[in-house]
Amino acid sequence: MGQFILRRLGVMLLTTICLTYIVFFLTNLYPNLEKLAKTQGNFRMSEAEVSSWLGDRGYLQPTPVKYLEWVGALPGYSIVKDDGQLVGRCVRPAVAAEDTPRYCGVLQGNWGFSTVFKSEVGGIVGTRLGLTGFLMFWVMLVMVPGALIVGVLAGMREGSRTDRTLSTTSIAFTATPEYVSGVVFIALFASSAGFGRIFKGSATSAMEDANLENFLLPVLTIALYGLGYIARMTRASMSEVMTAQYIRTARLKGVSFRNIVMKHALRNALIAPFTVIMLQFPWLLNGVVIVETLFNYKGFGWLLVQAAGNNDIDLLLACSVVAVIVVLVTQLISDIGYVFLNPRIRVS
Repeated sequence: MGQFILRRLGVMLLTTICLTYIVFFLTNLYPNLEKLAKTQGNFRMSEAEVSSWLGDRGYLQPTPVKYLEWVGALPGYSIVKDDGQLVGRCVRPAVAAEDTPRYCGVLQGNWGFSTVFKSEVGGIVGTRLGLTGFLMFWVMLVMVPGALIVGVLAGMREGSRTDRTLSTTSIAFTATPEYVSGVVFIALFASSAGFGRIFKGSATSAMEDANLENFLLPVLTIALYGLGYIARMTRASMSEVMTAQYIRTARLKGVSFRNIVMKHALRNALIAPFTVIMLQFPWLLNGVVIVETLFNYKGFGWLLVQAAGNNDIDLLLACSVVAVIVVLVTQLISDIGYVFLNPRIRVS
């Protein structure tokens, strides 16, 4: 198991490097850099002025060099201008030239500076990621138990009226995207005369004081889609287990149906849904982009939209790294958990 985890960590590191380099390359294409220069400088800047602005900030270097500087594996770019002023990636106005560090990349904890929020990227991402983590916690708390209960109840008696009703409801939830269910919830519960006094369409106030009024609708919007998907997978797994030979043997021995489900079928039926549940975390990152924008909840998804819409390169890169790490870590946890849930699986 230890060697398996080490190998996976090595593959994760290589994958992270490849994906972040692709994102870095795309965000540092010259049209994006030109737009950044004119946004931060003047939209009437000439080509020479744009080149001068980009050159002073190291954007015109080869992409591999810029990437290694951003990572912190190469010394930060710096030049001395005609007036004797030192400018560069690691130069800070309040720091003397002799105290300026040579390396100032991600490995050193420097994620760059946001051109939109005028602040350090690391602090911004940490704050917004905490808000999204709080939202995800409540989504998983609603989604996972509800999906497992629905899936188990539907799969216990395949083909029954309960199975058909719950399966149809799960399919309806899965077939409804978040931007549709979110708008429906806002129209029904936040804009109507009756429910509008109870539920609020905006979740901005939930960032400081989350309660039933301002937090229920975004949580339900995200949870219902995943609930239907997990419930369908649980139902399929439960139905398969209930037809297994050892379940039939237990029935012939006179074991009660309740004990068969709780002691014999449930654990084996939860192996496949566990993997699906862990893979919901990467999907949640996509879901929160829509829901946080729709309900004006300023978390990680909202931050990603702001970074992409305003061409904030350092902030967009940081968001991309966080998304990649979340996907890879949840996949690793899923593989490890799968082995523990199913003792028949061994890591070679």
